[in-house]
Amino acid sequence: MTHQQVLFTYVGAFVDELARAGVRHVVFAPGSRSTPLAVMLARHPDIRLWLHLDERSAAFFALGMAKARREPVAVVCSSGTAAANFLPAVVEARYARVPLLLLTADRPHELRDVGAPQAIDQIHLFGSNVKWFVDAAPPEATPGMLRYARMLAARAAATALADPAGPVHLNFPFREPLMPLPPEEDAPDAGVAAGITVSRAPRVPDPATVQALASELAAARRGLIICGPQTDPDLGPAVVGLARALGFPVLADPLSHVRCGPHVDDVVLDAYDAFLRDPALVERLAPDLVLRFGAMPTSKPVLLYLQRHPAARHIVVDGGDGWEDPELLAARVVHASPTHLCTALSNSPLAPRGRGGQGGEGDNPWLTTWQQADRAARGAIAQRLAGMDELFEGKVFAELAALLPEGSTLFAGNSMPVRDLDTFFPRSRQAIRFLANRGANGIDGVISSALGAAAASDRPLVLAIGDISFYHDMNGLLAAKLHDLSATVVLLNNDGGGIFSFLPQAAFSEHFEALFGTPHGLDFRPVADLYGATYTRIATWDAFREAVARGVATPGLSIVEVPTDRERNVTLHREMWRAVSAALADEVPAWA
Repeated sequence: MTHQQVLFTYVGAFVDELARAGVRHVVFAPGSRSTPLAVMLARHPDIRLWLHLDERSAAFFALGMAKARREPVAVVCSSGTAAANFLPAVVEARYARVPLLLLTADRPHELRDVGAPQAIDQIHLFGSNVKWFVDAAPPEATPGMLRYARMLAARAAATALADPAGPVHLNFPFREPLMPLPPEEDAPDAGVAAGITVSRAPRVPDPATVQALASELAAARRGLIICGPQTDPDLGPAVVGLARALGFPVLADPLSHVRCGPHVDDVVLDAYDAFLRDPALVERLAPDLVLRFGAMPTSKPVLLYLQRHPAARHIVVDGGDGWEDPELLAARVVHASPTHLCTALSNSPLAPRGRGGQGGEGDNPWLTTWQQADRAARGAIAQRLAGMDELFEGKVFAELAALLPEGSTLFAGNSMPVRDLDTFFPRSRQAIRFLANRGANGIDGVISSALGAAAASDRPLVLAIGDISFYHDMNGLLAAKLHDLSATVVLLNNDGGGIFSFLPQAAFSEHFEALFGTPHGLDFRPVADLYGATYTRIATWDAFREAVARGVATPGLSIVEVPTDRERNVTLHREMWRAVSAALADEVPAWA
């Protein structure tokens, strides 16, 4: 075989096995050194190639698609700084447990560290942020090496998907010439018969663990279930069934897949971020056991509440081998499938069903008090929002709750949007999916991640994002134009870093605006023109409803700008918390 026949046979075997392993989508940032990968990926009938010109945005686009599809998605680039631009998305994928395959082309070994152009050290480029790294062997077309290429693909996909999911990096050194031969001179097919099957099964809890946990839970009189960000859409019905059997309230972060769906009932609480700001109530609601699924919720009041009651026994359930206990309170960590564990516990002897909340309100004073607090807080919030004509960032999410159709996805930006989502988006029996980049909590790459999620579904997607985060990733908007994607971007523009106004830095008046407030004065309308999006800057809530409804119903990219005032936003939030505290004092009777 010629060099080119060897090269493309080797890469062809890898790509074919990638498809056999279930990889259906690959994002490609153009470059010369990655030509063999690009050509063979484009030729494969079972793989769709998504072009993205910016490597950083490409990686976040792939991340968003992998997050939405819950399956490995690959992203390909050339050598040099192209690969380095993947790092922010790699970090997010590592901490958010997203199965991302990083396929970087590289100079061959003889061109490394000798001053060759576009040659940087790509060995372990992403450090501990990837689950597995391989500097692939140079291409050969022997049977053993073709088997090796298939192994790389099968193992990479399986490793990325195994709990806890995460990124995998394969680095491919390619020698020139990089272009394929004419079809009549191509090498023979690499052969599909030599494929590798990797089987996966959930980590089912053993009977002894189930029995021990059931005994602990049955003994608790003031138990609490906390559901933080996690990816299993089946957790909701299972955890609600367990909560009802135990008589425990469920604090459901929007990213937990528990707050919305047909399974939702009155054990699922959604206003905890508001009512746990009340010191008197926090003192009264002292738990003796906390059962947590997923990562820690976004809500800081929840974290402070848990820290206020360190005597409670904390049980953390993790589907992989992770350790998500930032408050350092865990007394027991269970590595088992959360959904399977909930089901097994629900089928075990737990407690008399009357204590478990099957009867009327009052049968379980602990649960009843939490439910009363939740209703009082949600009612106070709804009442204030109903009479509010001025543009308030929190009200955006209450309005979206009424506007989003069944099956929609709401992608929330970091900093204030994801926090306002938690506070102001009420529970619902509608199937609404929430996504956010809460692994590393960065504000970069959010547009790209959201559009990657949009590419993974034909249902409406709305992105709620702040102006600084929008500015960080404007390049990502090109994906919508290149691939005819539909999404509605709600741009919350307070002309700066609004979250800092809630932090102690706000008292540092001498340098606050320059260092933290960071007003930019940008007009984003020309950005919409550049990327072919419709653009609406609203001034009333009626205009907001109309613009969002139109964006959701119309193909293409729509940007709806909501101008707000940073200082006024802080004031309105604090007035909301005072209204909640007043409602709690009036509506939640004393309980001990």
